Amino acid sequence: MFSFFKKKPVAPEAPAAPVVAPTPAEAPAAIQVPDLLPIEEPAEKKQSWMARLKAGLSKTSNNLSILFVGAKIDDDLYDELEAALLMSDAGVDATEYLLDALKRKVKENKLLDAAAVKAALKQLLIELLTPLQHPFELGRHTPTVMMISGVNGAGKTTTIGKLAKHMQTHGQSVLLAAGDTFRAAAREQLMVWGQRNNITVISQASGDPAAVSFDAVQSGKAKGVDVVMIDTAGRLPTQLHLMEELKKVQRVIGKGMDGAPHETLLVIDGNTGQNALAQVKAFDDALKLTGLVITKLDGTAKGGILAAIARVRPVPVYFIGVGEKIEDLQPFVAAEFVEALLG
Repeated sequence: MFSFFKKKPVAPEAPAAPVVAPTPAEAPAAIQVPDLLPIEEPAEKKQSWMARLKAGLSKTSNNLSILFVGAKIDDDLYDELEAALLMSDAGVDATEYLLDALKRKVKENKLLDAAAVKAALKQLLIELLTPLQHPFELGRHTPTVMMISGVNGAGKTTTIGKLAKHMQTHGQSVLLAAGDTFRAAAREQLMVWGQRNNITVISQASGDPAAVSFDAVQSGKAKGVDVVMIDTAGRLPTQLHLMEELKKVQRVIGKGMDGAPHETLLVIDGNTGQNALAQVKAFDDALKLTGLVITKLDGTAKGGILAAIARVRPVPVYFIGVGEKIEDLQPFVAAEFVEALLG
């Protein structure tokens, strides 16, 4: 299991980051934020995480695994596998790629039983998804400035709160910026996360998101904060004028600090199928994404969307989430994901 973050060594003479002052308790009590539970020990954490991941991907897992029970290696199996992959949101491109590669493996290695074919499919999936696996690096910049986007309902603001809490457990000081002035209560929701985690939140009651972002970067630099996380407004890729505003926010962040934002992340809902792939394309075209966070891989999630992303727009997947608790957001590890998917 990878550690949550990969820290770049810091020079011995670098001064320690000062502790950020807490946000005043001003958020309304009506805003609901998941409970912050204690971080588990590594062995327990891995076991618990794998159980939750398997449960989250159980719909796809059941549809795929049942095909190999007592199956003959023939065209009917491939047809059923094709249908199951498409139903899992793997998309046409990834489905065709996997089936063609699987047929070649079966022929070259003379695989005669269903268990061997299933094992071959697992290996192909791991090879397909491994390029998406990247550790999230900290310490390369002070502060590391993260711009986080996503359509409304993807779990963007909640994800920011979870990441901020995890960063604190790894010794990082964090500053949040409430740049989502487009959605009602987004500012208040982020303020609750800040209050609970003892993190300062830069916000304005009705401020311009670019101005809020600029102020946050300047404050982070002045206070020596390790990480500045900027919540930007939820956008649909079809709202071109709003996407242009996101580009403006990104440009203004760069004026606040050379080279920033150092990470431009997109949060996507794992339940939205091929629409999630369309979001990745649109936001990547507009902002040049450095990474993805895929949330809500639980309940009805299909899981195959990662294969589609790997084939069509292989933006690194830093984290995946399977629930509302802090520990339900973990680094993406291809072998673990495929194990949960195919058993």
